[in-house]
Amino acid sequence: MAKLAEKSNHGILKGWNAVAKFLGQTVAVAQRWHRSGMPVNKEGRSIIADREVLTKWVGTEMGKKEPVHIASEDEDMFPHRSGLDGKSSF
Repeated sequence: MAKLAEKSNHGILKGWNAVAKFLGQTVAVAQRWHRSGMPVNKEGRSIIADREVLTKWVGTEMGKKEPVHIASEDEDMFPHRSGLDGKSSF
């Protein structure tokens, strides 16, 4: 908590509404993610969260150790299944 207080307030989100808005989710989803391990700190009756810490947590698929890969629309999801002629091999 002391490290969090030492940082400037620019990167700090205060309250569930701010955290949810930052994550692009509802308050209920943000609170559920917190119960699943999303890092937030209690400050009195409210909560605070560091934007950088939340970004890192979301980028590791809700706290898992391996980063998430988000596929783009034009990415071939099954490159090992297509033959040289572009036709499906299965």
